[in-house]
This record gives sequence, C-alpha cells and structure tokens, in this order.
Amino acid sequence: NDQLQPHTTDGANLQSRGSINFLTGQSAGASSDSRTRRRNVHGVLNTVSWGILMPLGAITARYMKVFKSADPAWFYLHVACQSSAYVVGVAGWATGIKLGSDSPGITHNPHRTIGIILFCFGTLQVFALLLRPNKNHKYRLYWNIYHHSIGYSVIILSIVNIFEGFDILNPEDKWERIYIGILIFLGAMATLLEAFTWYVVIRRKRTNKHPLAMNGANGHGQGV
Repeated sequence: NDQLQPHTTDGANLQSRGSINFLTGQSAGASSDSRTRRRNVHGVLNTVSWGILMPLGAITARYMKVFKSADPAWFYLHVACQSSAYVVGVAGWATGIKLGSDSPGITHNPHRTIGIILFCFGTLQVFALLLRPNKNHKYRLYWNIYHHSIGYSVIILSIVNIFEGFDILNPEDKWERIYIGILIFLGAMATLLEAFTWYVVIRRKRTNKHPLAMNGANGHGQGV
C-alpha cells in the first residue's frame, strides 16, 4: 500500500549491511570488502586450475603421445599440468568452503554441489596416478576407461561451474569474454591436433602394412 516495510534482521539481509557517508559518497564495510576479495581469489584460482590447466593437461596427454619421440616427455608434462591444477584447485575449493561457512544465509547450492563433486573426482584422479598399472597389465583397459571418464567429467563440470561462478560474482563482462576466448582457443587447438593425429595414425598404419613398398623401389626393398 505504498508503505515502506522493514527488512527482516536475519539471514542474507545482514550480509549486505554497511555504512554510507552521504556527504562524500564513500561507503565503509571492511568485512564486506574482505569477503569480496576472497570471492575474487576463489574465482581466479578455480578458473585457472579447473578451467584452464585441466583441459590443457588433457590436450597434452591425448595429442603428444602419438609422437614416439615425445615419450615419456608427454607423460611428465601431463602429470605436472594436472597436479598443478589439482593443488591450485583444492586451494580454490577450500576458499569457497570458507566463504560459505562465513556467509550464513547465503547459499549457492548448484555451484557448491558441483564444486564438491569436482574435488572428489580430482582426488580420484590422484589415486588413479598412484594405482596406474603397466601398459601390458590385464587391468590397464579398465584403468583407461576409469581415468578418461573421470578426467573428461572433471573438465565438463569445471566449465559449467566456472560459468555458475560468473553468474554469482557478476564481474565485468570482459572477464567472462576472456575466458570464453580461452575456451575457443583450446577447442580450436584440440580440433586441429585431432585431425593431425588421425592423419599420423592412418599414415603409420599404411606404412606398417606395406613396409617394402614404402621403403624400397618397386616393392622389392632395394634402396633408391
């Protein structure tokens, strides 16, 4: 009825309190500023780790190992990239958990749930590294299925959760556009490398089928 009504004094309403100097236009609220900084740190850590380093590590493993000369360098690069992503990602995850505990009444259930799943999946990948069987081991096929399924799930969930985070933080549009540009770059690089990988694999198979014809004259193995 055109009457101002008071807000309730519990839950989320108390999280937005502060003071404003109407003469200078400046606001004061150290706790709010500190929380904003921690939210930004949380977003940066998770974007760099889960959203950039994880996909980059997967690309390294998938496309470098096709070159025999890159073995075992590709494996160490893959492990370094994924391990770094996990360590930084756990720091970002812990920051998010702390933010949640310090902000009663403020809940972002989808973002929080996906973050917990990512932490669990990332930890499973660490155990996968420790339990990695030899190439000729009878359980290697099942390990590959497990490793790849969890790995690609982490990448997909990471990207989804990062955009959930953008919606929560509501930063300047340029930051979301920058991340979209990084994803487009990684996707384009993966597409080109996928095509080149298939070319190398097919050519290698043809060479193995006709070694004499490929290496000699008239298929008789005589040097040119």
